[in-house]
Amino acid sequence: MAKRQLLCGHPVDADACERYYRETHKPLAAANLKRVRRIETERVVGAPGGGESPFYRIAALYYDSAEDLQAGMESLPGQAVAADWANFATGGASLLISNVD
Repeated sequence: MAKRQLLCGHPVDADACERYYRETHKPLAAANLKRVRRIETERVVGAPGGGESPFYRIAALYYDSAEDLQAGMESLPGQAVAADWANFATGGASLLISNVD
């Protein structure tokens, strides 16, 4: 199984980020990411020791294989979903790709 994670930094406007993410990005992703086996999304609430995490939101997308992940990312719908990140991830984002043990 392969996993793609998007780690979003703290947005400029958290309320606007949440609204756009909920009303626009999630429906766009649901309609266009056909090769995804499972999606987990989360809003980070803290870090060890009570400090602020460098991340605000994390999304994890699971695929059956690295080939499915790559095909999904290279597809036009997958590219449209990735391009939409800039509309809500105003605090920057990091993308990780891994194999699940």
